Amino acid sequence: MFRKNAGTRTLAAAAAVLVAAVTAGCKAEAATDAPTADSKPSSAPTASASPTPSASPSSSPSESEEPSQKPSPSASATQPAPKVLMAPGAKGEQVRELQARLAQIGWFDDKPTGTYGPVTTTSVKGFQGKRGLPVTGGTDTVTWQRLLGMTTKPTRAELEGKDVNKPKAKLDARCMTGRVMCISKTTRTLSWMIDGKVLSTMDVRFGSQYTPTREGVFKVGWKSRDHVSTIYDTPMPYAMFFSGGQAVHYSSDFAARGYNGASHGCVNVRDKGAIAALFDQVRTGDKVVVYW
Repeated sequence: MFRKNAGTRTLAAAAAVLVAAVTAGCKAEAATDAPTADSKPSSAPTASASPTPSASPSSSPSESEEPSQKPSPSASATQPAPKVLMAPGAKGEQVRELQARLAQIGWFDDKPTGTYGPVTTTSVKGFQGKRGLPVTGGTDTVTWQRLLGMTTKPTRAELEGKDVNKPKAKLDARCMTGRVMCISKTTRTLSWMIDGKVLSTMDVRFGSQYTPTREGVFKVGWKSRDHVSTIYDTPMPYAMFFSGGQAVHYSSDFAARGYNGASHGCVNVRDKGAIAALFDQVRTGDKVVVYW
């Protein structure tokens, strides 16, 4: 009887332990899978804290800001282009004045005709490029105003191609020491200088766009009083060679036609008396500076 009761108590105790273990396990699982009412408030915000819609508001502003990130047109892009006053093919007195003014600063070597042809177009392009303007070949308001500021109103003789009123030469710094033939393409003048002092000045003419006179610092290599060109078979009196076949010399064509023509690259002088006197003064080895 005692053993039976003990066995019964043992079975009852084991059952109680099993029930307790199973119950404890269910509660743990329930705490994770099925929260109680007390845990609901804390879990609800967690579920709503990172819903899918919360991502769209953060991305939406970036999409709406895209238009503001696009570069706005610059002020220069909205400014109108300068008005074109003269262009290739134009004719008239203003074109003639343009040509005469370009001649004053060495950009036009033909006789003013009043016709805006290829030579004028090339001259305008050269003027524009030298001064950092858009190289179009047409004369707009900006190009015209720049030219007016550098030249004087042409005389009737200039408009007819009989004379050129050149501005005063601005001497290059390289001309200020020693014995120098200082040659300015801007004013189309040759100044004979010794130690910075100008002793004489004369008109000169240069090569065309196809046979340009070289620019830079040179030395007189040799002299020939009665020289005749072996290439063109033309007289080159009082020639003073400074760069290959290019020389300073007298030109009867320059004396007769003025700036209506051009040389083959040499520096032409039209005053025979002046070049003859210069020839006697210049020595082999003297400096020659050709510049704008």
